[in-house]
Amino acid sequence: MGRLPKVARVMPDIAKEARATVAGRLDWVGMDRIEVPLSLQQPDGRIVTAPARVSAFVDLQRPEVRGIHMSRLYLHVDRALGEGPLTPASLRALLEGFLASHGDLSSRALVRIEFDHMLRRPALVSDNTGWRSYPVAVSGLLDGGQYSLEVALQVQYSSTCPCSAALARQLIQEKFLGDFPAEEGLDYQRVLAWLGSEQGIVATPHSQRSTAALRVRLDPARDDFALLALIDRVEGALRTPVQAAVKREDEQAFARLNGANLMFCEDAARRIQAALNADPEVLDFWARAAHHESLHPHDAVAVTTKGVAGGYVAASDCMIPLHD
Repeated sequence: MGRLPKVARVMPDIAKEARATVAGRLDWVGMDRIEVPLSLQQPDGRIVTAPARVSAFVDLQRPEVRGIHMSRLYLHVDRALGEGPLTPASLRALLEGFLASHGDLSSRALVRIEFDHMLRRPALVSDNTGWRSYPVAVSGLLDGGQYSLEVALQVQYSSTCPCSAALARQLIQEKFLGDFPAEEGLDYQRVLAWLGSEQGIVATPHSQRSTAALRVRLDPARDDFALLALIDRVEGALRTPVQAAVKREDEQAFARLNGANLMFCEDAARRIQAALNADPEVLDFWARAAHHESLHPHDAVAVTTKGVAGGYVAASDCMIPLHD
């Protein structure tokens, strides 16, 4: 069946014609988690596409108006994300389109784009590579002509508890004293065999998969969203990012890294803090290190912020909160 023939008629527009029964200005009105494909340009020039969820909002500053034009927000999102790779400049143009389409109804616009950023990562030792997925959200705010740009992302890593490691070492020492009494002297080959046996390693520290969640404010005049640079900086600071392709030599190297980087959640948060403070392109940040404990049924969590004037401490409500 074809389309129905168009008939010239006037359709009711309740949002435009009706007045609010209870007047009042609204901070944000819009659409949440619109399904669209997203294109991004990689640092090597390749264009990648990913499914995305877009939240699009404007304020409603006229208290007597019943509602905004939500279909206009959707059409702007669909058109903007279909025209080419997303950039900070195209994100600003999208926000400007939101406001232009709402005339005197709105003075602020907000957009948040959530997607999984896929990166090919090398193994620690072997020549293999594998895919890693990083949850990302890019947000833009246009308020009074001022454009703010924020990137949120998550990085998974392994954390080995320093306290548990110390307790495990104590048990190994006690086992050693029991198996090798001081009066008997030491046999080098026997000790070497003991160290390589399950009998010798009687305790191991607990490790767990952990998550670093970041919200970073960037210079809106930049050309890209610095996703790879941010991920590399955080993983480099934590030193034990989870792996994709793993052979035995890679697993052994990962065990060595964990043993050399014992950390509480406080240690992880401070490492992230130092790494982001050292990046001149990061204007402000909020970071959360969560260790999903294997010892407890709850997480151990530490949060840090840069908290510059007018930043996350003073204006954290400007952006849509991260989903927990």
